[in-house]
Amino acid sequence: MRLAEFKDHQRELYYFQLRIGIAGAFVLAAFSLLLLRFVYLQIVQYDYYRTKAEDNRISVVPIMPNRGLILDRSGTVLARNYSAYTLEISPGKVTDLEKTINELETIVEIRASDRARFKRLTIEAKGAESLPIRTRLTDEEVAKFAVNRYRFPGVDIQARLFRQYPLNELASHVTGYIGRINERDVDRIEEAGLTANYKGSDHIGKTGLEQSYESELHGFTGYEQVEVDSAGRGVRTLSRTSPTPGNNLVLTLDIRLQQVAEQAFGDNRGALVAVEPATGGILAFVSKPGFDPNLFVDGIDPASWELLNTSLDRPMVNRALAGTYPPGSTFKPYMALAALELGKRAPQQTIYDPGFFQFGNHRFRDSRPGGHGTVDMYKSLVASCDTYYYMLGNDLGIDNIARFIGQFGFGEKTGIDVEGEASGVLPSQEWKRKRFKKPEQQKWYAGETISVGIGQGYNAYTPLQMAQAMAALANNGVMYRPHLVNYIENIRSGERTMVEPKLGRAITLKPENLEFIKRALAGVNTEGTGARAFAKAEYTSAGKTGTAQVIAIKQNEKYDEKRVTERHRDHALFIAFAPLESPKIALAVVVENAGFGARAAAPVARQVLDYYLLGKRVNQPAAVVPGDEGDD
Repeated sequence: MRLAEFKDHQRELYYFQLRIGIAGAFVLAAFSLLLLRFVYLQIVQYDYYRTKAEDNRISVVPIMPNRGLILDRSGTVLARNYSAYTLEISPGKVTDLEKTINELETIVEIRASDRARFKRLTIEAKGAESLPIRTRLTDEEVAKFAVNRYRFPGVDIQARLFRQYPLNELASHVTGYIGRINERDVDRIEEAGLTANYKGSDHIGKTGLEQSYESELHGFTGYEQVEVDSAGRGVRTLSRTSPTPGNNLVLTLDIRLQQVAEQAFGDNRGALVAVEPATGGILAFVSKPGFDPNLFVDGIDPASWELLNTSLDRPMVNRALAGTYPPGSTFKPYMALAALELGKRAPQQTIYDPGFFQFGNHRFRDSRPGGHGTVDMYKSLVASCDTYYYMLGNDLGIDNIARFIGQFGFGEKTGIDVEGEASGVLPSQEWKRKRFKKPEQQKWYAGETISVGIGQGYNAYTPLQMAQAMAALANNGVMYRPHLVNYIENIRSGERTMVEPKLGRAITLKPENLEFIKRALAGVNTEGTGARAFAKAEYTSAGKTGTAQVIAIKQNEKYDEKRVTERHRDHALFIAFAPLESPKIALAVVVENAGFGARAAAPVARQVLDYYLLGKRVNQPAAVVPGDEGDD
């Protein structure tokens, strides 16, 4: 019998069953683990994964609110909105931007300026979900891209609201402009706790009223829950919270008067502010030259930005608000009033003007060679006698001048409802000690007071301050805070929130002194330096001409504007209010490098007053009025 016949079948069966048992136990354990995992995912973690699934299925899309409109006092629209399609790229979803843009160019026109703007936006708007490569697409361009959309992941067409300034440069420094939100804007938004309200918003107010009233104009962002497919495209809307549109701003500004004023300047640089004395409402607010705020809506192209910022004419500077100028002889009415109120002069008191005022070794020359002869206070204003105010400044002293004239708002911000206002300089001994570091520079010299007396020296004020001071004079010393917004209108309810006139201060002045100054200023426009500009006027106005030096002239050297480069010539100034009996408008005009105020600034004021009081419109720049040397 062979050995093979003696196998232990019982033992083999045992091992076979053992292997089957182990395998079965392993399978059972594996299925138990799967079951436990299934229970964990489906029951224990149900809420978590349900939320995750919903997040993938549902997208929360912010809905931008309509920005509020800006309108003038009669309802003319200065800033409005319109919708258009933009082609936008999400940089985080595109691997090769340059290649993508090159391929897009075969479907939609993309100019070099579009590329440059997009490149700048990628730097300025870091973290933005999407950036426009082209705006204002035509229907044909939208259709072309829609057909080829599958080729461009991370690129899409969006319907956006755009800001438009239909009057272009007119009142551009008043409205300001909006621009794309940059990192600094994001920081300010986060600090104010407004991040949620700016979700989906690309733009924010940058200057002017667009900036100052951003919180009113922006509105409140809405939200939409959208079910999306695997490609992220919307399938259906599940819920919607409508946005709240921004409020409208209705201004005190009269845009027709603004247009007349801007036109009156012609090609000259300068500023004009016209204000309603009884309320502080701004009627016209001119800074020439202006700029087209529409350039900034999409993101200004580098070439235009370079042109605006390197121009010698400085169109981006709001001269009415931030430009500071020596007031020249427009300072004299306040000097005369100070003399009356402080008892330093009587109206009938006279001086003799030989054409100069000798102070030590320095001769302060009058603007009229040979002088004005015997001069009382009335004649000092009507004929604009410098010598009278050289003497008066010396007698008053710098601190008396600063204390009295500071009451009219010179040298301090007016508090107007737009940002960027300059303080100007009302000089005093204290101011000089703070201004300069070296002890020898801090000392105040009597000769400096003499220059201040005619509105020169350290004097530097904004046209807005000059207009506010003239309005206070017209309003018998009662001064209101200037403001551009008349009321804020809720677009849904129609409710109006008025901007009530805010009293700045009431200056205590003797009625007889005020009356004398007003009568003298009326004489300026009927028989004095402003008479040519206001010849045959159908109303009585009060005014004062002024001429401010841009560069210092040596003591024995005579100023000759023909020998001075254009930008070094004197500034022309004029302040006025009208009608004399019941003032409705007060204004200040500065025409840069235009010479005597009587020749260049007074004619601008005449056109503005003629239109506002009589409805007369010339439709051409104000003509220079010929005059004699010394007409200030």
